[in-house]
Amino acid sequence: MKWRSGRRSQHVEDRRGRRVSGGLKIGGGLGGLLLILVILLMGGDPSLLLTGDNGGVPAGTEYQAPPSDEAADFISVVLASTEDVWTETFQQAGSRYAPPSLVLFEDYVRSACGFNSAATGPFYCPADRKVYLDLGFFRELARLGGPGDFAQAYVVGHEVGHHIQNLVGTSDQVRRLQGSASRADANRLSVLMELQADCYAGVWAHHANRRARILEAGDVEEGLGAAAAIGDDRLQRTSGRAVHPESFTHGSSAQRQDWLKTGLETGSLEACDTFARAGL
Repeated sequence: MKWRSGRRSQHVEDRRGRRVSGGLKIGGGLGGLLLILVILLMGGDPSLLLTGDNGGVPAGTEYQAPPSDEAADFISVVLASTEDVWTETFQQAGSRYAPPSLVLFEDYVRSACGFNSAATGPFYCPADRKVYLDLGFFRELARLGGPGDFAQAYVVGHEVGHHIQNLVGTSDQVRRLQGSASRADANRLSVLMELQADCYAGVWAHHANRRARILEAGDVEEGLGAAAAIGDDRLQRTSGRAVHPESFTHGSSAQRQDWLKTGLETGSLEACDTFARAGL
């Protein structure tokens, strides 16, 4: 990606190195299942995360903050690009875009959605309108088949896509439907939410490239590779389990690639109506 000359966002909050206290929990987000899988593949015990045992790291551990780094700089530029694209998109629709903040953290973080470990993966908290990201996630994403700078940008675009859903009311509508739905139907609604966020990531990239020609040869393939790497079916197979579509919460590799590609090719929010495509 051509990003170094891009504007830096003023909405990045670097909490790396801060003191964190409290207990662990696994929440939702793009990479929760992915990082649990990584622990399994490395011979670790993910139940320590699920039960709240922090593996011997005491609450309140102090972490040493690293100096300003290129990875954080890149994320700041990507976030600024999403701000520019979505501000213009909302203005064209006669509305005002309120951008999210992006919180960089290491290992553990407290948000308005609770206390989370890095195993949560990148996630968006609608209660405080912030995206939370441990940059270590990208190393695991690359190991599972999603390397590259545009793969990382896609992750940020996806989480900002959840912010768009929050702003326009989609998130509230889905949560209400899930409240009275069976587990299978609730999972299906979750998949449609995640696929729409994938599509919104593509919409952002479409317009960002139109504005500043940020994409280089191979970038689209990097994004599609990342989408495939975190498909529910791919993760289930990699963990040695049978594929159970009724348990999907994020969508298959093919679905995630398809919706990211839809956003990239059309640049249209209307084309991202995963719910209408599903007959809802």
